[in-house]
Amino acid sequence: MKKIKQTLSSVFLISTLFVYGQNLPSLLTDKNINSTFSILAYDENAKEWGIAVATDNIYVGNSTIYIEPEVGAFSVIAETEPKYAIQGFEKLKAGKSIEQAITETKKADIQANYRQVSGIDAKGNVYAFTGKSLKFWNGKASQILGENYVVMGNQLAEDVLTTMSNTFKNATGTLAERLLQSLTAGQNVGGQISGKQSAAIVVKGSNNEWYNQIDLRVDNSKNPIKELQTLLNYHYGRIRLNQALYAHRSGNLKRAKQKLTEAESMLEGWTGMYARIALANVAMDANDRAVYWIKKGLAENPKWELNLPAFYFLKDHPEVKDIIRPQNFNVKDWESALGMLSNLGREQDLIKLAKELIQKGTVSSYLHFLIGRSYFYEKESEKAIEHLSKALNLDNENIEAQKFLEKIKK
Repeated sequence: MKKIKQTLSSVFLISTLFVYGQNLPSLLTDKNINSTFSILAYDENAKEWGIAVATDNIYVGNSTIYIEPEVGAFSVIAETEPKYAIQGFEKLKAGKSIEQAITETKKADIQANYRQVSGIDAKGNVYAFTGKSLKFWNGKASQILGENYVVMGNQLAEDVLTTMSNTFKNATGTLAERLLQSLTAGQNVGGQISGKQSAAIVVKGSNNEWYNQIDLRVDNSKNPIKELQTLLNYHYGRIRLNQALYAHRSGNLKRAKQKLTEAESMLEGWTGMYARIALANVAMDANDRAVYWIKKGLAENPKWELNLPAFYFLKDHPEVKDIIRPQNFNVKDWESALGMLSNLGREQDLIKLAKELIQKGTVSSYLHFLIGRSYFYEKESEKAIEHLSKALNLDNENIEAQKFLEKIKK
């Protein structure tokens, strides 16, 4: 009977390991323990605080990253406890050092031996500790404190933290780019011996607008760090694309082409940006390249055809003449076609096409707004007022027409 009970106990333990997929320390201690590694840093030039982290469980960014610009940042891993950040920020605001902010919370934490916590203050001073119980887990658990940064982790291959530290010190680029270079380097030399499933990177700056803050997360993936790199590429790729268009409008064609080339390589796979990439290429007299991105969008996502009417002016190009079909356009399609002409600064082409449409009976409030706006840009105020007024007659809630009309009459 005793032998049967031992067998059943073994079967139960094995089945539990299989079903829940947790590591052995979690099961034996009833703790939500996850092998994790992170880097926390401060960029004194950009006035940015950032954290990059990866783990063998889902949604690591949900509970391990805490940043408050002008105050500091905390990375809390292993057996996560948000109090280290919540109370830590309060203590920093009260004038405590980063070491005091962490150790005072630690003294009141009876589970501190299961934590790993790193912190950085508003000036880049750092502190970290690794709970003593973590040494009983498989792999390495430790931390390295450097100038304005900390790397730490548990259940790691031998050279992970040293590699992360050296990589960050020698890395170039923005804080986010350097953080991810460090995290990637750590993964490349072994990372967590238990595997990987999620990753995240957050960077916040005291001078950053909301759209320049970075909060990127891959919550469940076989290759989360690679996917995180793709997301960061998208973030900076969109910025490069906007820089290209701005440089073109400013007359700096060399810079515009350079930034566009950079943007194209970084935005590969984000089909939602392909129409804007095509627009930028048309603006720079690269119609063949624009067609390449149009066809690429269609190949990757059949619903991308919604963008085709905007490229009406390319209808005679041999590679798209069979897929841009003006005879099937509805009013919304024609509005997209006219809107793109305006985006390209081709106001006279817009006016000509709009007149042809009106003569054929295609009329809408937004169409009259577009032609009125083009007349405004062409400094023909009377004709602008005429069409903007027609736009409002057709739809008295056309706020775009209303605003332009008010601008002209001032």
